Amino acid sequence: MSNTVSAKIAKNYVNGVWVASKSDRIRSVLNPATNEVIAEVPMSSAAEVDRAVLAAQDAFYEWRTTPPYTRARAMFKFKNLMEEHFEELSRLVVIENGKTIDEARAEVRRAIENVELAAGIPTQMMGYNLEDVAQGIDETALRQPIGVCASINPFNFPAMVPLWFMPIAIACGNTYITKPSPVTPLTQELIFALLNECDLPDGVVNLVNGDEEVVNALIDHPGVRAISFVGSTRVARLVYERATRSGKRVQAQGGAKNYMVVMPDAVLPQTIGAVISSAFGCAGQRCLAGSVLLTVGDIHMPMMNQLIERTSALRVGNGLDESSQMGPVISRESLNRVCTYIERGQTDGAILALDGRQAHIEGHADGNFVGPTIFDNATPDMGIITDEIFGPVLSVMNVADFDRAVNTLELSRYGNAASIFTQNGRSARDFSYRVHAGNIGVNIGVAAPIAAFPFGGMKDSFFGDLHGQGPDGINFFTDRKVVIERWF
Repeated sequence: MSNTVSAKIAKNYVNGVWVASKSDRIRSVLNPATNEVIAEVPMSSAAEVDRAVLAAQDAFYEWRTTPPYTRARAMFKFKNLMEEHFEELSRLVVIENGKTIDEARAEVRRAIENVELAAGIPTQMMGYNLEDVAQGIDETALRQPIGVCASINPFNFPAMVPLWFMPIAIACGNTYITKPSPVTPLTQELIFALLNECDLPDGVVNLVNGDEEVVNALIDHPGVRAISFVGSTRVARLVYERATRSGKRVQAQGGAKNYMVVMPDAVLPQTIGAVISSAFGCAGQRCLAGSVLLTVGDIHMPMMNQLIERTSALRVGNGLDESSQMGPVISRESLNRVCTYIERGQTDGAILALDGRQAHIEGHADGNFVGPTIFDNATPDMGIITDEIFGPVLSVMNVADFDRAVNTLELSRYGNAASIFTQNGRSARDFSYRVHAGNIGVNIGVAAPIAAFPFGGMKDSFFGDLHGQGPDGINFFTDRKVVIERWF
């Protein structure tokens, strides 16, 4: 592939070329399984953001007037290139993020789905019209791109989350700036190397590495029309408040504390598998991870016994090992935070039914490994229940009936996802109807919408009114213009 960059020092991609940042602030990129330095990434300056925005502004008119079918062909080419480099992308996700190779492959597949969605933009951008709204007067609603857009991305899905936004944005005719997480910048570097092969005009897509200085520069820049963010609730609220004060559109996905309710009639073998996958997949580092389990009635003990037995058998290890079922957490800081919450849970009176702190992975003494951890007898006021730990910790509470389960769930300030396991249609319907969460699972542990549906979020899990993906994404990245006309 031509015009790729070395992974030794990550570069920015601005106006169709790779450019070295002039910043002297450099951060090491570490492999979470070994803590070895795999690259260095610069913390770019506000001036470098300005150059990217100006390039995107200069490219906007030409790209906005490019026929949608031509823009869609670029997405088809991008999709094909991602397929050709599927395994390379997946392995890179493992190396810089730590998740298992199967989890990385699933992430890259979901990323490609968003590109496929964008390839259908000619029909999705269509407006609508009505003749004779009054005698001889016709009315037409049009969709038009809004200008320069940008995304601020998290570490936990370095391939998928940026592609929730960028493909739809540019297919709609906007120009774009991506800021990867400084913890996991290399996957986006490869993705932009693929985009470089897609015949996009210079300046349509841009990548700027950095930290808070880049974030604030994007938020405050008058040339940026829209901001997409995924991260913690604390930062999501700050981004939303600051960007909306600047007159920007914002979709800010925040943190989560997702509940899973297991009813007495749940089918245990399948339920336990789904709970384990939800709680411990990606080492618990996903915004859809089920981190609180509510057992209803007498199913508690059978559930706990089988859950602990099967969870204890999970193989924790380097994600590049095909036999590994759970990888490390992202950093030593994350490892210490998880262990602190485990200690706190014990101090608060929860029963530590499975302790993951003793995980020792042969040949990986310096890795950020903590095994799956399960607490029983938790209460709603405990920190392990109220706080987003973002690690492989599952806290279990037992309640008497369905109504108490829903009422307990509704105490949470988060509303990203919630799941129920039952064979009773009425319970499932009531749960879907009553629970304030944007993504609802019925006998599904990870309620992840496909690309054609919006990725929901409620309460403190989302700030804005148009989510990522699906029709919400189309609406977010376009303005609706109404033309009312009469001819004499």
